[in-house]
Order: sequence, then structure tokens, then C-alpha cells
Amino acid sequence: MQSLEGSAGATASAGVTSEAAAVAGRQSRRKKKNGGVTSDKTHGFRLWLLIVPFLILSVLFSYLPLFGWIYAFFDYQPPIPLTESEFVGLQWFKMLVQNPAQLATIGQVLANTFAMSGLNILTSFFPLLCAIALNEIRARWFKNLVQTLTTLPNFISWVLVYSVAFAMFSTTGMFNQLLQNLHLITEPIKFLDSDSHTWLKMLMWGIWKGLGWGSILYLAAIAGIDQELYEAAQVDGASRWQQIIHITIPQLLPTYFVLLMLSVSNFLNNGMDQYFVFQNAFNMKHIQVLDLYVYNVGMGNNSLSLATAISMLKSLVSVGLLFVVNWLSKRTRGTSIV
Repeated sequence: MQSLEGSAGATASAGVTSEAAAVAGRQSRRKKKNGGVTSDKTHGFRLWLLIVPFLILSVLFSYLPLFGWIYAFFDYQPPIPLTESEFVGLQWFKMLVQNPAQLATIGQVLANTFAMSGLNILTSFFPLLCAIALNEIRARWFKNLVQTLTTLPNFISWVLVYSVAFAMFSTTGMFNQLLQNLHLITEPIKFLDSDSHTWLKMLMWGIWKGLGWGSILYLAAIAGIDQELYEAAQVDGASRWQQIIHITIPQLLPTYFVLLMLSVSNFLNNGMDQYFVFQNAFNMKHIQVLDLYVYNVGMGNNSLSLATAISMLKSLVSVGLLFVVNWLSKRTRGTSIV
């Protein structure tokens, strides 16, 4: 009887102990959960603080200048303050489409812009091929040398690039002097002071300057490819060329298409500095892209209001292209780029 009573007491004590342990476990889990939520909030707040400086810079340099669009609705003549300038409404926008001479000029400028951007997009795979070629170089010192020599031009300003071009390809430059000394030509070839093949010349200078820099992103993408894919291909007897065709290129295509879509969205943004330094009276017709035209109208012709109107339309069209490209990306790849 005493044995039965002792056994029952031990069972009850064990039940109480297990129940207490369960309660303690639930309280511990609640504490961990609450602590985890607090920790996640703190971590998210810290990450947000890291982003704040870049948000401030974006507002200062990307959104705050949009206030300048108001100049497109006034007849602004510096140094007269904007408050004292005449409000003309949509006069400058109407002038763009009603003036035949202005319309013809803008048509030629748009043709130059489309041609330059189109050629850049058609040759956008050059950095990808350059990255693959660099990756296949086995001699490390030679690979580093080639990568350095091809990347270095990116850090040279276009002013210095034009100085090099003038020293080499002007009528009195090194190349013409060499050809004349070899008696291959009698008259200097006008490489710079000519309007022939202007688009192609600008394309070649752009490729020379940006090829190595553009390949860096693809080299990083190549470094992220799973090496087991190459090992499995080698076991199956695939050559280096077959590995490039069936592994490297397919793995780089997502990166290439994202960069291609971003290039399409910036179709009207060719930049200005390259064309500004290479422009002259001979090639002005075919070298003047939209950004350079806005600069020449605003600063050269002292028509800041008209230049602002043109730039405003260009920005709106660029935003529209970005939304179109984003929609195409979502339809074709399943993911958007913005």
C-alpha cells in the first residue's frame, strides 16, 4: 500500500515538473521571439541609416535640379532674375514643331542620336567577348597586362583623348607624317577635319575607351560561375571552345540582357563630352547628338529656355523608354529591372 502511494506521488511530482518545464519552454520561446523581432528591427534601421546618405545625394543631384524645368515656361535672359522674366507658357515647345528650320535641325540631331545609340547597342557584346578572351588567358602576368592596358583608357578624360587623336591623326600628325615619309600619300588624309564616316569614328573611339572597363562586370560574373559545371564538362570530354559555348556564354547572358535593357532605356542619353571635344565646322552636321545640341543651344546661342524645353522632352521620353523596357523585361524574363 505504501509502495502504491509512493509511486502515485512520484508520478504526480513528475507531471508537475514536466508541466513546469513546458511553461518555462514557452516563456523562453516568447522571449526569443520578441528579442528576434527587436533584433530584426534594429538591423533594418541600421541598414536604412546606411542608405540615407545616398538618398540625400540622389535628391540633391537628381530630383532637386528638376526645379529648373520651370525655365522652359519663361523667356529667361540671364542675368535677369526669373521673377522678372516674361511668362510665355508653351511657346518654346510650339516653336520646336512649328518652325520648319528648327524641326529639320532637330530631325538631323535625332538621326545622329539614334545612329550613335544604335551602333553602341549593336556593339554592346564586345565587352562580353573581351571578358571571355581575358578569362581564357593562362599566363597570369599577360592577362593582368592586357586587362590594365584595356581598362586604363576609361580613366583618361575625353579632352586628353582628343589631344592624343590630334597628335596622331591631324593633317600634321604622326600618322600622316609616317605615310608621307614612306611615300604612300602625297596629301595629308583629313581624319579629324572631315565629315566622312563620323559615326563610325566616334564608335571606334568609344569602344577603345570603354572596352576594358565594360568587361570588368562580365569578368566578375565569370568568377561567379559554378566550377563544377566546367569539371563535369571536362569529364565528358568537352574542349575549351565547347565549354565557352555551352557554359560561359549561357551563364553570362542574363547579365548581358540586363545591361542591354538599361542601354535601351538610355537610348537618348549619348553623353556630351566625347562629341563636344571632337566637333568642328566640318563634322558638325553628323556629330551633334541631342545632349550636345542642348548644350550648344543653351550656352552657344544663349537660349537657355529653349534648351531647357528640349532637355525636358528628352527626359520624359527617356523615362517612357525605361518603363517600356521594364515591361518587356517582365514579360520576357519574368522579372523587372526597376
